[in-house]
Order: sequence, then C-alpha cells, then structure tokens
Amino acid sequence: MKNALTLSGFIAALSSLPAMAQEGLESIGKPTDGNLGFQPAASELAKGIHELDHMILIIITAVCIFVAGLMLYAIVRFNRRANPEASSFTHNTPIEIAWTVVPIFILIVIGSFSLPELFRQQEIPEGDVTIKVTGYQWYWGYEYVDHDFAFDSYLIGHPATLNESERPADADVTPFVYNEAMELKLKDAGYAGDEFLLATDTAVVVPVHKTIVMQVTGADVIHSWAMPAFGVKQDAVPGRLAELWFKPTQEGVYFGQCSELCGKDHAYMPITVKVVSQEAYDEWLNGAIDEYAGLPQSFQVASN
Repeated sequence: MKNALTLSGFIAALSSLPAMAQEGLESIGKPTDGNLGFQPAASELAKGIHELDHMILIIITAVCIFVAGLMLYAIVRFNRRANPEASSFTHNTPIEIAWTVVPIFILIVIGSFSLPELFRQQEIPEGDVTIKVTGYQWYWGYEYVDHDFAFDSYLIGHPATLNESERPADADVTPFVYNEAMELKLKDAGYAGDEFLLATDTAVVVPVHKTIVMQVTGADVIHSWAMPAFGVKQDAVPGRLAELWFKPTQEGVYFGQCSELCGKDHAYMPITVKVVSQEAYDEWLNGAIDEYAGLPQSFQVASN
C-alpha cells in the first residue's frame, strides 16, 4: 500500500514541475522544537533586526540589574533596624536631574539605532522581482506582475489540495489532520513530516541576492503576510495596497504564517518561499509561465 501511495505521489509530482523548485534545498526558516530566539537571519533586514534586539537586550538587562541593585541597597541600608531614625528631606535635586537625564540619554541611544532600521524597512527600493500577494479566507494568491501569471497557494492537506484523480492516495488523507496518509502526502511533495501546517502546495520562488518587492493586499478581511527569516511582516488590508521588500542571502526553503486573526481557519494559512539560484529561478519561471499564464510559452512565441 505504501509503495502504491509513493508511486502515485511521484506521478502527481511530475505533472506539476514548477512545484519541484525545492529539489536540493535545505529547510532553513522554520520553527524548531525547544529552541529559543529568532529563526536564522536570511536577509539584511532580518540581520539588522537581530542586532538591534541584541543591543536592546543588553541595555535593558543592565538597567534591570542597576535598579534591582539600588532597591537591594535601599532595603539593606535604610530598613528600620539599620536606620531607626528616618530622614525627613523631601527631595534631592542632583538625583532628580540624574533620573531624568539618564533615561532620556538611553532612549536617544536606542532611537539612533532603531529608527534607521525602521526607515530601511519602510523605504521600498526598486525590485528585481515584484510579486502581488492577496490574502483570502484562507489561502494566499500570488501574481508575478512582471510576467503576467498568478497562482493560489494552499496548505498541504487543505481540501483544495486533495485530488483523487491525480493522486489516488488522497482518498486516505483527512483535511487538516496529521496522520500517516498526511505524512506521505508531505513527503511526496518534497517536505518533511514536521513541516505539516507550514508547507504549501505551491510556493513562492525567488532568486537569491535579488531585491524582492511584495505588494500586499486582502480580498475579504485583514490578513498579514509574515516571513520571520526575512524580517518582514505586512498587514493585508482590503482596498489598500501596501509594500514590503527583502533581499534573501541564502538559498533554502522558508516558512511563514498569516499573522492576523482572520477567521476560523486562520491557523491553516501558511506561507512557503523557496530561494534558489538565478539559473534555477529562470528555469522555474519558464515552466511557471507555461503552466499558469494561460497559453504555453512556445505557442505565444509561434503566434508572434
């Protein structure tokens, strides 16, 4: 039975070659059980965010230790037993100036590092690849605007990804439920079992070391396109077109999630991005145009 399931999955995979761009790619940007901290930074934006977070963590740790030390000193030095006669002064001008000026200085230091990072995220450069992403209840639609093709992206295991005529083993798959049949479906698509609820049937494919601009909007309610490894997150608001950008620095498979509560299936709205070499991207692009743009590319060339 397992051999039959695997064979049917292989045949289904061959019928959708553009989805095979993850061949040889490592899954990098995904949650890991038991780990703390950020996912590995795969863009300069994410790297800057991580460095800023590290700097602020040092500052607030130092502040907390200093304040805790002052409190401990006051408890020991000025308790009733050690200091039976309490002082009657009402204020201390130097101390009041210090506790006003020092926090202002700390905030200026934090702001001088955080504002440039914010501006870098919000100033959208000219993109090498521009993709319009639309949030729906509950899946994502992507349009490669420079090449006039689009596709929808569903969680693997969503009812829209089950097709018994192409993959008979889908008859054993229960939507949104992880079991042996779902694990086989994930493996047939090139994903590991622990990537359930993260992997999609069709992924966004982008070239490494290129500037990617995402135009984000929503079709029904507010969604949010978030990719932690790239350090980006943007609300998808119906009637508005927002933008984000990133420049991936490492080939691999990266996972994100809708990060705005958008209804009952909000938990089943993942994002998969595959970062590949320019050569692999060009090859994928040709196949994607043929599959998603309507007329095959060879027919369009012949017509011209």
